[in-house]
Amino acid sequence: MRLVNGEYKQYINGVEHWVKIEGAENHTTPLVIIHGGPGGNLYSFERTTGPLLSKNRTIIYYEQRGCGRSGSPDSKDAFTSQDLITDFNDIHEWIGYEKVDLFGYSFGGELALEITHALPSKINKVIISSPSLIGLKTQFLIQIAGFMSIADTTFISVIERILEEQGTIEEKYLRIWKAADISTVDRLFFENQDLAKEYRRLTQESKMNNTGLMLKAIQNNPPVIPLIDRLRDITHDILIITGVHDRNSGIPISNLIHRQLNNSTLILFNKSAHFPYIEESKLFLEQVNIFL
Repeated sequence: MRLVNGEYKQYINGVEHWVKIEGAENHTTPLVIIHGGPGGNLYSFERTTGPLLSKNRTIIYYEQRGCGRSGSPDSKDAFTSQDLITDFNDIHEWIGYEKVDLFGYSFGGELALEITHALPSKINKVIISSPSLIGLKTQFLIQIAGFMSIADTTFISVIERILEEQGTIEEKYLRIWKAADISTVDRLFFENQDLAKEYRRLTQESKMNNTGLMLKAIQNNPPVIPLIDRLRDITHDILIITGVHDRNSGIPISNLIHRQLNNSTLILFNKSAHFPYIEESKLFLEQVNIFL
């Protein structure tokens, strides 16, 4: 199809998906933006880095099933990785290009790798920023350590108490998140607290809530073979961007992914935490445009 700028509602696999095209006049290979969460949305990206990126690239936004401005499936369990891959495949068919580029951030980076593994002939280049690996218990430990690194003395005591309690690492991780206040979460995600406040303002302005259903479905229905054991099958050219202060998924996860992939480049952003595309947007745009 001939891409035309604008917002669309596409009925895909029983769910109405919100899709937006920007920068069609650039006539580049479409760059599909894959948001994080699981269960997040593109509202903040659409109002920060997205318009800058679309000055040079053709951008396709879409929000995953049950997320943001897209509709929800009938079943609370219909949020698995395979559901998301199937949705993407149909969106790709609607776009009408033989191949597209991908940019995924946080969980979106993990999903971009899943899509690339499942649909290799439909993907050109891939950019992942601060990617996650939800199936690894290591990621719970990274986030707990991240909280410790920015917590005040009161919250450090709370974390220590929770770690001494009975329960699995997942249960302790959830207790720590529930105990964290807004300013602590902002420090976890951002180095620049002015940008943290702006990100939170946009989140509140969007009036879009994460139901948590997607995370539960993915955790309850993991792939038979974990993604970490399939990364070596991926041969695409992949750029990994990670902030050196990322306390959410962090350099350990990015390094692990980088080592397993056949053809990847890892770039560290020295002034960023979990959102390099916001905290160092100029450098981010430079690196993305060079790579693509």
